[in-house]
Amino acid sequence: GKIDILVNNAGLNIRHPSSEFPWEDWDTVLNTNLKGSFFCAQAVGKEMIKAGYGRIINIGSCTCVFGMEGIAPYTASRGGVLQMTRSLAAEWGKYGVTANVLAPGWFKTAQNAALYDSKEWLANIKSRIPLGRPGKPTDLDGTVVFLASDASEYITGQIILVDGGFTTGATKAIV
Repeated sequence: GKIDILVNNAGLNIRHPSSEFPWEDWDTVLNTNLKGSFFCAQAVGKEMIKAGYGRIINIGSCTCVFGMEGIAPYTASRGGVLQMTRSLAAEWGKYGVTANVLAPGWFKTAQNAALYDSKEWLANIKSRIPLGRPGKPTDLDGTVVFLASDASEYITGQIILVDGGFTTGATKAIV
C-alpha cells in the first residue's frame, strides 16, 4: 500500500551543562532527533511525491522557539527539525505534500518523568502555563488529526505549539 501520513516522533534528550557536554551525547541527540527525522521523512517523502499527496507531521517541542539551560543539543535539534520541515514544505509542496511541526509544551514523558517528581518544579511549571497544567496525551490528538486531514491542505511549513500558552511568555501579575 501507500503511505499518506507520517507522524515523525523521534526524540531523545540528554542533560549536561553546555560547558561540559560530551561529544558522544551531542551526536546521540542530534542523530536521533534531527538526522533520524530527516531520513525517515526522506524515505516516506519519496513515496508521497510519487503519489502526489502526503502529510508529514514532525513532532518538535516548544524548544523549537526558545532555549533552555542544560539541553543545548536538544534545543538545537528541535530548532533544526523546524527549519528542516520548512525546507521540506518549500521543496515538496508542488507535489501535494505538506510538512508541519507539532510542538508540544510540557507533557510528562519517560524522558522527563523525574522532573515531575519534584512538587516545587511542577508548581513552577504550572504557574508559567496560562492554562494552569501540563499537557495530557489527549491534548495532542485533535491537532494531529487536523494536520493529517484535508482540512489542513493549505497549511505547510508551520509550527503549531500545543503548550497551554507556555510560550506566550505570560506571567502572573503581582499586585
